[in-house]
Amino acid sequence: MKKNTPNSPLNKSKAKVSKLRIIAGEWRSRQLPIPNVEGLRPTPDKVRETLFNWINAHIPGAICGDLFCGSGALGLEALSRGAKHLTFVDNSRVVSQQMNANLATLNATDKANVIAQNAAVFLDTATPQALDIVFLDPPFRKGWLGQIIPLLEKGWLAQRALVYIEMEKEAELPALPSHWSLIKEKNAGQLVYRLFEINQ
Repeated sequence: MKKNTPNSPLNKSKAKVSKLRIIAGEWRSRQLPIPNVEGLRPTPDKVRETLFNWINAHIPGAICGDLFCGSGALGLEALSRGAKHLTFVDNSRVVSQQMNANLATLNATDKANVIAQNAAVFLDTATPQALDIVFLDPPFRKGWLGQIIPLLEKGWLAQRALVYIEMEKEAELPALPSHWSLIKEKNAGQLVYRLFEINQ
């Protein structure tokens, strides 16, 4: 039988594993694998850097939710910078398994829980926990925000919570409650990202 040597066609044909790089904090410059899942779209590094410049003062000790976690880029960055606890939610079991593996690699399983579930179902059926920071980066063109925002209002938002929303530039935001105040907004290529403060 032919050996699978480093230069063999078998190795050359293997797909390159994508990596996520944590920007700052305890795990600065650590690289973690990203699952190969169709439609997974990690937040670009420059967007992530801008977002965390906006919210950095609010992160230490915060309870956070990354509700369409995908690569986990936003939630892991928050943990690295001192968030107290993260709830990662994603409908893909492949994503959830990789999130658990990455948390184990970082010795951070006690700082997070990973939910393999539709985000709307999770918010509608789980016991609400007041979140200080919520990351919403749902798949584009699926209408998720119109479902998720009303569910967040059912006890999931702490007083003066911050909600980050990333979406395609051409889409319109659904109607927002009057106590959601837009405090930051920026465009990057085909996406727009916004930060809201909840003044309950």
